[in-house]
Amino acid sequence: MSLNRSEKEAVISEVTSLAAKAQTLVIAEYRGITVADMTKLRVDARSKGVTLSVLKNTLARRAVAGSAFDVVADQMTGPLIYGFSEDAVAAAKVVADFAKTNDKLVIRGGAFGGKALDVNGVKQLANIPSKEVLLAQICGLLMSPMSRTAVVLGALAAKKGEGVAETAAEPVAA
Repeated sequence: MSLNRSEKEAVISEVTSLAAKAQTLVIAEYRGITVADMTKLRVDARSKGVTLSVLKNTLARRAVAGSAFDVVADQMTGPLIYGFSEDAVAAAKVVADFAKTNDKLVIRGGAFGGKALDVNGVKQLANIPSKEVLLAQICGLLMSPMSRTAVVLGALAAKKGEGVAETAAEPVAA
């Protein structure tokens, strides 16, 4: 079904606003995916803050023109699904995880930080832990030296405490 000019402008402005807020764009070919599988993918994406859209490629190219995602405009051919996310790894993770279980979804590429990503780049981005996990790892690294020091000091205090208890228990010779 063909869109009229005002509908096309609305789509372009909506995708432009998505691209302005997003850090990552992942492009995948969805040829042959059932409606049920596509619905499952969209639900999973929505729960992780990823916006998935099936767009006309010409409208998508116009929407990303002048943005950091303009570097993948030449890859926008064929039946594609576009995944935008504000979280740097969420879109790549959602699409890559779904592609592992469904061979009909073929990752074509993406963009992050103004640089085009190939299929391997998207998969590497998907393997990066989430922000919460990275923060927990950093906290663990920062806490490790302090907790080790506390354990050593506690052991030293216990040892000295035993030494004081032993000398107090010995009879004093007169």
